[in-house]
Amino acid sequence: MTSSNRIATIKQRLLTAFSPAQLEVQDDSAQHAGHAGSQGGAGHYTVIIAADCFKDKTRIAVHREIYDVLADMIPEQIHALRIRL
Repeated sequence: MTSSNRIATIKQRLLTAFSPAQLEVQDDSAQHAGHAGSQGGAGHYTVIIAADCFKDKTRIAVHREIYDVLADMIPEQIHALRIRL
């Protein structure tokens, strides 16, 4: 799967799960070229997300929910995921 396909998949899953008011997914893989975890093709991504359903939840709870939605992509397709709320 190409990086642009991964980004589209990540976005679609997060849109479906959380209906966010704001959603950006950035590919940071180039900044980590040569890193052991990325040598197998897995990428480094930053997710910037804002959703009403996160309003009364802790940061840790939100991170867990996001990781749950993307769990089957980790670690083969997503090596590292930075989440900004």
